[in-house]
Amino acid sequence: MIGQKTLYSFFSPNPARKRRSRSPEPAGLGTGVAALAEESGDAAASPAKKARAGQDEPGTPPSSPLSPEQLVRIQRNKAAALLRLAARNVPAGFGESWKKHLGGEFGKPYFIKLMGFVAEERKHYTVYPPPHQVFTWTQMCDIRDVKVVILGQDPYHGPNQAHGLCFSVQRPVPPPPSLENIYRELSTDIDGFVHPGHGDLSGWAKQGVLLLNAVLTVRAHQANSHKERGWEQFTDAVVSWLNQNSSGLVFLLWGSYAQKKGSAIDRKRHHVLQTAHPSPLSVYRGFFGCRHFSKTNELLQKSGKKPIDWKEL
Repeated sequence: MIGQKTLYSFFSPNPARKRRSRSPEPAGLGTGVAALAEESGDAAASPAKKARAGQDEPGTPPSSPLSPEQLVRIQRNKAAALLRLAARNVPAGFGESWKKHLGGEFGKPYFIKLMGFVAEERKHYTVYPPPHQVFTWTQMCDIRDVKVVILGQDPYHGPNQAHGLCFSVQRPVPPPPSLENIYRELSTDIDGFVHPGHGDLSGWAKQGVLLLNAVLTVRAHQANSHKERGWEQFTDAVVSWLNQNSSGLVFLLWGSYAQKKGSAIDRKRHHVLQTAHPSPLSVYRGFFGCRHFSKTNELLQKSGKKPIDWKEL
């Protein structure tokens, strides 16, 4: 059997290897999904084709058409084949509980194409965050334990900043301006909050605050360089799953980009707080004084959930 590439190979640049002679196969796994579907489809069609062939040939009795049960079985087999392909290609560092519910995305053509793009970028440029930190947001808490969702746009594109959580930077990198403004709002909104002296928001993530960027990778020093390559479709799937399968979540939508991405959230099922983005360009348009952190805790308590300790960083 011809070996399939894993998505880990897409994230991690590999040294050049000698190519083995093998039967022609298009680069990327997207065609693998299509081939599986076509293969299953051919299997489904072959009895019917045989039946038609039998009718076209004189002296050959016609075969019976496929029963509804057979058609259902064929569809199940096709779906199972696609799930097996996705299961073999889970990205490195993807949390187990998240994989269980989002794993179906990994076998879809758009995601396979996206992984190919990121792999090529890593061959020729520095890409942030490093491969093992792209999905840090899935490692911090179980998907069922998410209580708050903060939507960002693009990872930080400076050295040692991005590590898979929006607005967060690795220690000892100083907090960027947007995060400094978040801390400033916290100091007036949450009694006893003191600037932690670093920008690592892992303490929030471990409590169920999903810090999710719309785009999960970026070329060094080039903001939005991985925009519209497929990440948005994947993170839309994450938001959609949470919207449909959880209740009483608090979505914090800061700025027009996050508000557009969160436009489909069910306001009857969840709580949505919106204001300006905390960047220096827009922070005075409503972010300062929004009191989103204390309001979030009030809403969580109304939903019977434990509030977030915003001071735990």
